[in-house]
Amino acid sequence: MEKYLDKLPSFVEAIKSMKETIIANIVFIGQIPAPTFKEKRRTDFFMERLAEFQVDECTTDGYRNPIGIIRGNSPSKPPIFVVAHIDTVFESDIDHNYTVKKKTIKGAGILDNSLGVGVLASLPEIFRKLDLCFESDIVLAGVIQSLGRGNLRGIRHLLKTWDTPIRGAICLEGVELGRLNYYSEGMVRCEVECNISSAPGLLQRFRPNAILILNEVINQIMELRLPQRPRSKIIIGKISGGFKHGIIPFYAKLGFEIQSDLDKIVKSIYNDISDIIDDIRHQYEVELKLKTISNLNAASLKYNHPLVKCSGAVIESLGLKPISAPSESELSIFLAHKIPAVTLGITLGENIHLENSMMEIEPMYKGIAQIIGVIMAIDKGVCDE
Repeated sequence: MEKYLDKLPSFVEAIKSMKETIIANIVFIGQIPAPTFKEKRRTDFFMERLAEFQVDECTTDGYRNPIGIIRGNSPSKPPIFVVAHIDTVFESDIDHNYTVKKKTIKGAGILDNSLGVGVLASLPEIFRKLDLCFESDIVLAGVIQSLGRGNLRGIRHLLKTWDTPIRGAICLEGVELGRLNYYSEGMVRCEVECNISSAPGLLQRFRPNAILILNEVINQIMELRLPQRPRSKIIIGKISGGFKHGIIPFYAKLGFEIQSDLDKIVKSIYNDISDIIDDIRHQYEVELKLKTISNLNAASLKYNHPLVKCSGAVIESLGLKPISAPSESELSIFLAHKIPAVTLGITLGENIHLENSMMEIEPMYKGIAQIIGVIMAIDKGVCDE
């Protein structure tokens, strides 16, 4: 392992010499809107870039996930997957023009996850620049319908239909450099909709306030006792509703997420909240609906798994400190399929989910070098034990 770790610092300088190509891919891809379920234009451009960089095979699967394959030297070795989600949280009417400065790039969706997709598209040229060959095939997959209501459908379909074993996988996210995710929590993401416009027997002037109804929902959720072991929490993340200051709102919506290390705890908390919703619906005689937006099962590698240990060593060899936390990314689906995988962050930045999201350019070169290092570790067999 030490041999390729020693090479990584020199890789940083070689990758930096490809600055124009990498930044061009990030910007060209990022300026194409790709809200979840509407990723086709970005998918087409991503495939065009892979074809221009002369990957050995460029195709889509049955779910329209774009895939580029770089053939390895040993057909008997299972492939290594490197994936990044194509979609972003921003609709097409949001300004997607990027501002490129000497040290930063700013624009909607750049950290989640236009940077990841741009780097993914650049890997064939980077491999060529570094004169790298691998035993395994390298599968570069941009996956669609990942975020929110997409519920990771792209990666779910890709892995469900892939007909050979997979040696290991790396999931790319824009931030944070040093990030090393190797486990995911059980999770259910939900919305509660309150609609009092059609409530029976209610006159306009005595109509209840939809926002206050959801406030009561929040109050009762906050009274639930959650176990500290396994770690469990409810995150109230979104609330919306109303027209203007002096008009009682008849529609409002609440978004929240249940997280726990244990799936049965997630289910138990969900059932408790469902009971709260039913009770408030009957008490106030309003239309109150609980909807599940997405869900994940808890999955994990061991901290001493060779892939986790080698990934940490790769990060440290570049002068960085590995930081571990649960991830709700494509990682969870790989782990659910018993495929060793980690999620890595590429650079530093801020305002990840805002329109003025900003990435730092200079740290990105180390971020790309770590991806190369982990690919090399998997290709040397750290996932084969």
